[in-house]
Amino acid sequence: MQYRILQNSSSLAGWLPDTQLLKKDALSKMLLQYQSVVLKPRDGSYGRDILFIKRNGMNAYRIHNEKNAVTMRDTGKLLKELRKKNRGLGYIVQRRLQLAQIGRKPFDIRIMAQRKKGSSSTWNVTGSYAKVAAQGYLVTNVTSQTIPVPEALKLARIGDRSLLVEAERIALLAAKRLGDRYPKLRQVGFDIGIDRKRRIWIIEGNYQPDLRPFRQLKDSSMHRRILWYKKH
Repeated sequence: MQYRILQNSSSLAGWLPDTQLLKKDALSKMLLQYQSVVLKPRDGSYGRDILFIKRNGMNAYRIHNEKNAVTMRDTGKLLKELRKKNRGLGYIVQRRLQLAQIGRKPFDIRIMAQRKKGSSSTWNVTGSYAKVAAQGYLVTNVTSQTIPVPEALKLARIGDRSLLVEAERIALLAAKRLGDRYPKLRQVGFDIGIDRKRRIWIIEGNYQPDLRPFRQLKDSSMHRRILWYKKH
């Protein structure tokens, strides 16, 4: 649903990785088009049950879940397993991004956008940090470290603060779009990916984002600002 809302905005469509509801034909088509895709439960799930599928030759698929990997010949069997596991709630299939890396570990960025009470309030970026995946993991939800974004961009050698400014601008556009659709929405924690070609992508927006990582940063001003916005 969120993807559709953002996709329908011409100013945001270009920053969204191709995403579809998981059906056998959609999976086959996307694996032909991109060779590597991500499967995620539609109901979120905080990074759990995310699968990465890569086409290995003509009729073989390499499937990664956290640190485990298996090779399958037929995706039909996998789809049946997923339907059973997710009790019919469904999955989405998304083009896999080749995220920028720090020491061979992928990272993405969390950007907090908030507004004060009242649907006419302006959205503001109140905080950001970079999530670096733990060794051997493909998802940043299993995090080895939380660091300031400018530091991450420098370590990954992909850009400077101007890239963060652009990512924040995109997050604010997305927050405004979602806020127009949901007038009571006052906070979104966006997962923003930057690929190896320095292109910015909106991975997803979380309406109940975890604020603990902001407490772990040396600079506590972002955490204080976020809590202030939650009250006002």
